[in-house]
Amino acid sequence: MEDCKFVQLKNGGELAFVEYGSAIGTPVLFCHGWPSSRTMAQLTDAAAGELGVKIISPDRPGIRDSSFQSNRRLIDWPDVVEQLADYLGFDRFRVLAISGGAPYAYATAWKIPDRVCAVAIASGAPPIIDLRDHSGLLSLYRRLIWLYRHSRITLQAFFYVTGMLASIRPPERLRPLILKILRLRPCDATALEDSVAFEACFESQRRAWRASVKGLIHDAEIFGRPWGFRLEDVDVPVRLWHGTEDRAFSIDVAKYVAERLPTCVPRFIEGEGHYSLPIRHIREILADLIAV
Repeated sequence: MEDCKFVQLKNGGELAFVEYGSAIGTPVLFCHGWPSSRTMAQLTDAAAGELGVKIISPDRPGIRDSSFQSNRRLIDWPDVVEQLADYLGFDRFRVLAISGGAPYAYATAWKIPDRVCAVAIASGAPPIIDLRDHSGLLSLYRRLIWLYRHSRITLQAFFYVTGMLASIRPPERLRPLILKILRLRPCDATALEDSVAFEACFESQRRAWRASVKGLIHDAEIFGRPWGFRLEDVDVPVRLWHGTEDRAFSIDVAKYVAERLPTCVPRFIEGEGHYSLPIRHIREILADLIAV
């Protein structure tokens, strides 16, 4: 059972977070994906413990146990991060983001570069609004973008139905069937056969849907809006890890992002997918991050 803690924010809300890895290690803020929550950071626990890294994994506002914030913007997130860092008593830290956590990592590095030593992105989401061509995105994401632009009522209805279905915890014996239904890349399906990885990726989603469909909807809408800054203005070392078999965000999309980041070192991994990359390479990713 995870030990969830809370920090009182200046706006009156609460931010829920958990810690993994080493209790007194190098601080690394974890930015979970979408749809997901703080439990996703379980992926890092063993490797972080071995490397002497302290992972701090918060639920974003409105997700799971963190208070909902209306009209939240991406560029508001660094202020929340600063409050969390001050509460925990560290001035400088690193940031690790997976998938949909990437925009939040970039925003933090852009807005408070004096506090961020380096950033690592694994299977990261791009600035959707900047993409001229959406062919490099998962077909489901392309449909969601279309609904966001043309029928937000339908999109919200879809999310609420998804929330009802996704909040049900399936029996463990059905996991192979679930992986088959999802039609994942073979590398992803194989990586998710590991029970810890499955729990980190899918249990974190289930708990998020069960607790806060409204929060997940608001979080999703942020991806479709302008970020409020340019990737070119992120002047903090970035290690961008991406698998060549990523179906959610193609390798071409990752290369486009890498080219725009002025201090980016890309790590393109042959034969890895959206899930398998962070599952199989998390120790390398963390070791690389703390070496910067």
